[in-house]
Amino acid sequence: MSCAYIFKYIIIGDSAVGKSCLLLQFTDKRFAATHDMTIGVEFGARMVTIDNKKIKLQIWDSDGQEAFRPITRQFYRGAAGALLVYDITRRETFNHLYSWLENARQHASSPMVIMLIGNKGDLENQRAVQKEEGEAFAREHGMVFMETSAKTAANVEEAFLNTAKTIYSKIQQGQFDIANEGNGIRIGPQQPSGIMLEKRIFQANLLSTP
Repeated sequence: MSCAYIFKYIIIGDSAVGKSCLLLQFTDKRFAATHDMTIGVEFGARMVTIDNKKIKLQIWDSDGQEAFRPITRQFYRGAAGALLVYDITRRETFNHLYSWLENARQHASSPMVIMLIGNKGDLENQRAVQKEEGEAFAREHGMVFMETSAKTAANVEEAFLNTAKTIYSKIQQGQFDIANEGNGIRIGPQQPSGIMLEKRIFQANLLSTP
């Protein structure tokens, strides 16, 4: 399928914050109550439309364990966008955000768009991190903030789409060098027009005529 651009994303954060569930909800529109722990990196993709242009999002879901940090760092390079995720019911996952953010900015291309995500919003009665804290952290570090629930799908679509819209806007402003694929953006494959396709078929028929 033709598309104007291909954007590479990476989802980062501690283990068990719901990164794989966010990816599954966005790409497959479903929630898995039990999900095997990601070993290394998982992959998903989906086509979206921004400004009447088809854009393919290629999304890499990273393992949050310390042992896999070197693998994750390789995927920072060449990522246009990142979702930095914590679990609103586990204070330690919020406390580790600075370390994740520092890693991302150290190893990624400089214009990478990072959105801060407080996941598991459906567990309000178990909340350990207030929404205002997430907003303040995002504001301090120049990120957009959103709380989501991979279980109910609340704000999941918006999180991925808003990141894509910001990347697209930066392309229009010349902040991304799209000639450099190391920035996580590629010009998408374009299908030939109907006229050109018919012409090629006609030519092929001529060549096959005895």
